[in-house]
Amino acid sequence: MLAFILRRLIQAVVVMVSVAFIAFLLFQYVGDPVVGLLGQDATPEQVRELRADLGLDRPFVVQFWHFLAHAAQGEFGMSLRQGSKVSGLIAERFPATLEMVMVAAVLALAVGIPMGVYAALRRGSALSQVFMTISLLGVSLPTFLIGILLILVFAVHLGWFPSFGRGETVKIGWWTTGLLTAKGWHHITLPAVTLAIFQLTLIMRLVRAEMLEVLRTDYIKFARARGLSDRAVHFGHALKNTLVPVMTITGLQLGGLIAFAIITETVFQWPGMGLLFIQAVTFADIPVMAAYLCLIALIFVVINLIVDLLYFAVDPRLRVARPGH
Repeated sequence: MLAFILRRLIQAVVVMVSVAFIAFLLFQYVGDPVVGLLGQDATPEQVRELRADLGLDRPFVVQFWHFLAHAAQGEFGMSLRQGSKVSGLIAERFPATLEMVMVAAVLALAVGIPMGVYAALRRGSALSQVFMTISLLGVSLPTFLIGILLILVFAVHLGWFPSFGRGETVKIGWWTTGLLTAKGWHHITLPAVTLAIFQLTLIMRLVRAEMLEVLRTDYIKFARARGLSDRAVHFGHALKNTLVPVMTITGLQLGGLIAFAIITETVFQWPGMGLLFIQAVTFADIPVMAAYLCLIALIFVVINLIVDLLYFAVDPRLRVARPGH
């Protein structure tokens, strides 16, 4: 177990250093931060002085080392567009993104798993066919189109939900949340549903496929031969083993929800990290882009590590000592 964790931690460090190097290259080859700070009318003397103050006149390796040291502390300098510390901007926007992602993830799991189980156990029924048709639409339609359609139907025509913004929020320390207010839930509904639909249909189809595969195995036949009820076989044995691979995919999809919430946040003007990143790309705000890249990589690495450890704990085959592993 300890060797397994150490290997995963070493892999995580290697991945983060690689991503940090890519983020560092943004400062080197995507625009010049000095020009962004001083403007096009700056004199050569001003440019040289600022480059020296920022350490941009140092060797490449020294610059990368300083960037790595500051990134490890969560410091990425000042935003070229807003003139504020990047760490402060990220801390301000991160709660909104995480809030929307967690609601979408819970919705996808709470709806997708039961739909997948039903579609596997009652695959010939009319409702199962409806579920499969819905899943095809959910996988095929792009997220921005789903968001626009939901706004058109539920915000414009029916007027049930607002089409943009986060609504009323409550501040708890430095953290802000809209989940403690009625208006916050009112505003988060459409963005969360939009973000959840693709993940929901993916989970449903994955659970259905895995459930059908598990139901064909010998130990399920033996469980039936022992006289166990359908409920015990389906939910006590089949579903439990179905969720092992589903857990891995779901963990990675949670990271994907955070990374690809950009489209949903743009459609609904949700004040999260995705919208901040889009604005940074528009104005070539390199520090914000680099910070976003490193943060998303860190989230993926942490989630992947947690999923690996859960997989190790759930699947006893991985706990069997094997030579060379």
